[in-house]
Amino acid sequence: MQRFIRAWPIRRRIQAIAAINSVLAVVLILLMWSSAGVLSQAWTDLRRVRQSEDFLGLLDRDTERLQNLIHRYISKADPGVLARIDDLRDTLISRLRVQARLDPLIAAPAEDLRAVTERFIAGFDSVRKSRARIQQIYDGAVDAPARAMADLYSEIEGLDASQPARAREPLARSREAFHAMMLAAHAFYLSGSPDAAAEVRRHAAAIRSTIPPLLERAAAGEERRALAELDGRLQAFDRGLATLSAEFGTEARVLKDDIDGNADAMSGLIETMAHHVRALERAAQRRFDQTLESAAFTLGMIALAFLALVAVAGTGVSKSISAPLRALRAAMLAIAAGDYHREVPGAEAPDEIGDMAVAVEVFRENALARLCAEEELRRAKEQAEQALAELRDTQANLIEAEKLAALGGLVAGVAHEVNNPVGISLTVASALTQRCAAIASDLNAGQIRRSQLLDFIEGVREAGSQLVANLLRAGDLVESFKQVAVDRSHDSRRSFDLAHTCEQIVASLRPELRSARITLRLDLPAGIAMDSYPGPLGQVLTNLFINAVRHGFCDQECGTISLAAERVGADRVALAFGDDGAGMTEEVARRAFEPFFTTRRGNGGTGLGLHLVFNIVTHQLGGRIALTSAPGAGCHFVLTLPLVAPLQEARDMFRVA
Repeated sequence: MQRFIRAWPIRRRIQAIAAINSVLAVVLILLMWSSAGVLSQAWTDLRRVRQSEDFLGLLDRDTERLQNLIHRYISKADPGVLARIDDLRDTLISRLRVQARLDPLIAAPAEDLRAVTERFIAGFDSVRKSRARIQQIYDGAVDAPARAMADLYSEIEGLDASQPARAREPLARSREAFHAMMLAAHAFYLSGSPDAAAEVRRHAAAIRSTIPPLLERAAAGEERRALAELDGRLQAFDRGLATLSAEFGTEARVLKDDIDGNADAMSGLIETMAHHVRALERAAQRRFDQTLESAAFTLGMIALAFLALVAVAGTGVSKSISAPLRALRAAMLAIAAGDYHREVPGAEAPDEIGDMAVAVEVFRENALARLCAEEELRRAKEQAEQALAELRDTQANLIEAEKLAALGGLVAGVAHEVNNPVGISLTVASALTQRCAAIASDLNAGQIRRSQLLDFIEGVREAGSQLVANLLRAGDLVESFKQVAVDRSHDSRRSFDLAHTCEQIVASLRPELRSARITLRLDLPAGIAMDSYPGPLGQVLTNLFINAVRHGFCDQECGTISLAAERVGADRVALAFGDDGAGMTEEVARRAFEPFFTTRRGNGGTGLGLHLVFNIVTHQLGGRIALTSAPGAGCHFVLTLPLVAPLQEARDMFRVA
């Protein structure tokens, strides 16, 4: 199986796992889509039933509120309560009609409930009409006779004022019973209680019993008339009370039959509808649960099957990758540890890991080849280091030779320059010796004359002057050479005057410059004091002069070299050295300071003169040097040096360079 799997590229294996996962996802999505339709229908039925149940709950609450509002209005007629009853009644009827049309589950019960509700509302209208009639009866048949009776009592009391107190006692009892009757009548009007009606009748009977005694003692015809009219008003009051009692009975029947009965009927219908809806809800819930369990079971079984397939395939693919990688990793670690003879497994496999094994094998072979190359490189490095050491020794010898050659030229020039005054002095001394011998011979012979003696004395004086002058000149040359030679041999640091030191250096070079027919121009202001190394500075100027003579004027019969000094700021000086010789090309000027670079190697040049100048200026003297040149325009060097050289020892600089 592993050989079969490894015949596929890793990319194909991963794609196969991805394809299996994709098929699983598609199948699960299709099953979920199918199950979602069934679940959606079951959920829709369940939600519709729950909506019906919610509607019944709302309807029950509205019905209860309507009943409470109607009873509140019956207890106390309030226009605000009446308005709320009308609004709630319209809302309730509208909801029942809409729900009966939209919800088939409760269409028929809702229609019955609407009819009962309309009867309930019609009963409330009957109660309202009865309440209006009660108000009308009370005002016209009860309250109006009562007010007339009150007026008659006032009239009778006025007519009976002349009677003694004992005679007025029946009138007082009648008046007291009247007041009690009115209170009871008002209570009956407000409550409709049979006890209140009986209380009214009892007080009316008490009033009626006082009328015959009052008639017996009445003397005037006006009083009898008033008592007769009082009896008639009492009878009208009795009739109104009877009518009011009858209307209260009618209202009670309407309340019992049309209000409370219909309210009970409404509650019963709502409860019946609620039982029906709850039964439908339980059935819908069972269908939903069964559908959900079936869908979950189907999806779970298919998912388990696919997961098992994916697990088997994934295990095979992972092993086909991990096992060869572990073997390859072990081989790579061994090779990295230096075991280059370790065999790389799996190189024959056609997949990517086989390609990696081939690459590791190539790496192993390259490592073996690199070991051989490193060994050869190590031997070559040792040879190169040995050659470099020899080259450094040669460079040091060449530098010393260059320095000795410059010093040798200096010695030769100074010897030639000293030889002239010494030779002249020798010639004068020889001539003086001969003249002394001649004058001595004449003196011994006694033939000397005064004129000869005077000529001899004048000649001796001139010879002495010439000897002194030439010997002083030779002494000055020797002193200058001695000073320059000491400075160069010791490289010691000291304070010196720049102009004086440069003039001494130039004086040692004049014989060579004179032989080359070179004119020297100096512009060296006095008073520039330096604390530096005069010997290395002399070596720099000597090399520049010699370089100009040998390279700049090699093809010319004459030329000019200039040397000028100028203060730069408070702590530096610029030495400008220039010639009007052949000059350099741009390429030659760019490489002029490189070691061993020369354009006259065939004529004895070593290429170290300007390199030595550059190293002395930049390292030991602590300055910098700039070169500008062009073919036919000569060379111009500008040395910018500090007045106080850096505090460092550079005696080994030439060997390092």
